[in-house]
Amino acid sequence: MARRRRYELTDEQFERIEEALLEVDGRGRPFEDHRKVVNGIFWVLRSGAPWRDLLERYGSWKTVYDRFRRWAEDGTLQSIVEKLQGELDAEGRIDWEQLGAHSIAVRASRSAAGGPTDDKKGTEPPEKTRE
Repeated sequence: MARRRRYELTDEQFERIEEALLEVDGRGRPFEDHRKVVNGIFWVLRSGAPWRDLLERYGSWKTVYDRFRRWAEDGTLQSIVEKLQGELDAEGRIDWEQLGAHSIAVRASRSAAGGPTDDKKGTEPPEKTRE
Protein backbone atom coordinates (compact mmCIF):
# COMPACT_ATOMS: atom_id res chain seq x y z
CA MET A 1 0.00 0.00 0.00
CA ALA A 2 1.38 3.39 -0.99
CA ARG A 3 1.81 6.00 1.69
CA ARG A 4 -0.89 8.65 1.62
CA ARG A 5 0.44 12.13 1.10
CA ARG A 6 -0.84 15.35 2.59
CA TYR A 7 -4.12 16.58 1.03
CA GLU A 8 -4.80 13.21 -0.66
CA LEU A 9 -7.93 11.13 -0.16
CA THR A 10 -7.91 7.82 1.67
CA ASP A 11 -9.45 4.77 -0.01
CA GLU A 12 -12.61 5.16 2.07
CA GLN A 13 -12.94 8.84 1.23
CA PHE A 14 -12.53 8.25 -2.49
CA GLU A 15 -15.06 5.38 -2.45
CA ARG A 16 -17.66 7.79 -1.03
CA ILE A 17 -17.39 10.13 -4.04
CA GLU A 18 -16.33 7.77 -6.83
CA GLU A 19 -19.84 7.02 -8.10
CA ALA A 20 -20.59 10.75 -8.53
CA LEU A 21 -17.72 11.14 -11.00
CA LEU A 22 -18.36 10.66 -14.72
CA GLU A 23 -17.56 7.32 -16.29
CA VAL A 24 -15.60 7.09 -19.51
CA ASP A 25 -17.92 5.95 -22.31
CA GLY A 26 -15.17 4.57 -24.54
CA ARG A 27 -15.25 7.35 -27.11
CA GLY A 28 -12.42 9.77 -27.56
CA ARG A 29 -9.39 10.02 -25.38
CA PRO A 30 -9.58 8.16 -22.06
CA PHE A 31 -9.93 10.26 -18.91
CA GLU A 32 -6.96 10.66 -16.61
CA ASP A 33 -7.53 8.64 -13.43
CA HIS A 34 -10.21 10.46 -11.39
CA ARG A 35 -8.48 9.83 -8.09
CA LYS A 36 -5.23 11.37 -9.31
CA VAL A 37 -7.11 14.40 -10.62
CA VAL A 38 -9.13 14.85 -7.41
CA ASN A 39 -5.95 14.65 -5.35
CA GLY A 40 -4.38 17.25 -7.65
CA ILE A 41 -7.36 19.55 -7.18
CA PHE A 42 -7.10 19.20 -3.40
CA TRP A 43 -3.36 19.83 -3.51
CA VAL A 44 -3.83 23.12 -5.37
CA LEU A 45 -6.78 24.26 -3.27
CA ARG A 46 -5.19 23.38 0.06
CA SER A 47 -1.63 24.49 -0.70
CA GLY A 48 -2.64 27.76 -2.33
CA ALA A 49 -0.22 27.15 -5.19
CA PRO A 50 -1.05 28.29 -8.72
CA TRP A 51 -2.44 25.62 -11.05
CA ARG A 52 0.73 25.71 -13.15
CA ASP A 53 2.78 24.69 -10.10
CA LEU A 54 0.88 21.43 -9.69
CA LEU A 55 3.19 18.55 -8.83
CA GLU A 56 3.91 16.14 -11.69
CA ARG A 57 2.55 13.14 -9.79
CA TYR A 58 -0.96 14.55 -10.31
CA GLY A 59 -0.60 14.79 -14.08
CA SER A 60 -0.89 17.80 -16.33
CA TRP A 61 -1.95 20.97 -14.54
CA LYS A 62 -4.17 21.79 -17.53
CA THR A 63 -6.02 18.46 -17.26
CA VAL A 64 -6.58 18.91 -13.53
CA TYR A 65 -7.71 22.52 -13.95
CA ASP A 66 -10.03 21.68 -16.87
CA ARG A 67 -11.64 18.85 -14.92
CA PHE A 68 -12.10 21.10 -11.88
CA ARG A 69 -13.79 23.78 -14.03
CA ARG A 70 -15.99 21.21 -15.80
CA TRP A 71 -17.11 19.63 -12.53
CA ALA A 72 -17.79 23.05 -11.01
CA GLU A 73 -19.87 24.17 -13.99
CA ASP A 74 -21.86 20.96 -14.56
CA GLY A 75 -22.81 20.55 -10.88
CA THR A 76 -20.65 17.50 -10.16
CA LEU A 77 -18.90 19.17 -7.23
CA GLN A 78 -22.20 20.40 -5.80
CA SER A 79 -23.72 16.91 -6.04
CA ILE A 80 -20.69 15.45 -4.24
CA VAL A 81 -21.04 17.98 -1.42
CA GLU A 82 -24.77 17.26 -1.09
CA LYS A 83 -24.19 13.49 -1.12
CA LEU A 84 -21.48 13.69 1.55
CA GLN A 85 -23.52 16.07 3.66
CA GLY A 86 -26.49 13.70 3.52
CA GLU A 87 -24.39 10.66 4.43
CA LEU A 88 -22.62 12.41 7.30
CA ASP A 89 -25.90 13.83 8.62
CA ALA A 90 -27.52 10.35 8.51
CA GLU A 91 -24.54 8.99 10.45
CA GLY A 92 -24.96 11.77 13.03
CA ARG A 93 -21.53 13.20 12.26
CA ILE A 94 -22.70 16.77 11.61
CA ASP A 95 -23.43 18.97 14.60
CA TRP A 96 -25.72 21.59 13.09
CA GLU A 97 -25.55 23.68 16.28
CA GLN A 98 -21.83 24.22 15.73
CA LEU A 99 -22.28 25.63 12.23
CA GLY A 100 -23.82 28.85 13.47
CA ALA A 101 -25.64 29.32 10.19
CA HIS A 102 -28.81 31.33 10.24
CA SER A 103 -30.86 33.31 7.80
CA ILE A 104 -30.63 36.73 9.42
CA ALA A 105 -28.72 39.29 7.44
CA VAL A 106 -28.33 42.93 8.29
CA ARG A 107 -27.57 45.30 5.48
CA ALA A 108 -25.18 48.08 6.37
CA SER A 109 -25.72 51.59 5.11
CA ARG A 110 -23.60 52.94 2.28
CA SER A 111 -21.78 55.23 4.65
CA ALA A 112 -20.68 52.24 6.75
CA ALA A 113 -18.59 51.14 3.80
CA GLY A 114 -17.17 54.61 3.22
CA GLY A 115 -19.77 55.62 0.66
CA PRO A 116 -21.63 58.92 0.64
CA THR A 117 -24.13 59.64 3.38
CA ASP A 118 -27.60 60.89 2.52
CA ASP A 119 -26.47 64.44 3.36
CA LYS A 120 -23.73 64.30 0.73
CA LYS A 121 -25.66 62.37 -1.89
CA GLY A 122 -26.10 64.30 -5.11
CA THR A 123 -24.40 67.47 -3.97
CA GLU A 124 -22.33 69.35 -6.46
CA PRO A 125 -18.77 70.42 -5.74
CA PRO A 126 -18.54 74.03 -4.51
CA GLU A 127 -18.29 76.69 -7.21
CA LYS A 128 -14.93 78.24 -7.79
CA THR A 129 -14.91 81.89 -6.95
CA ARG A 130 -13.22 84.40 -9.21
CA GLU A 131 -10.83 86.76 -7.60
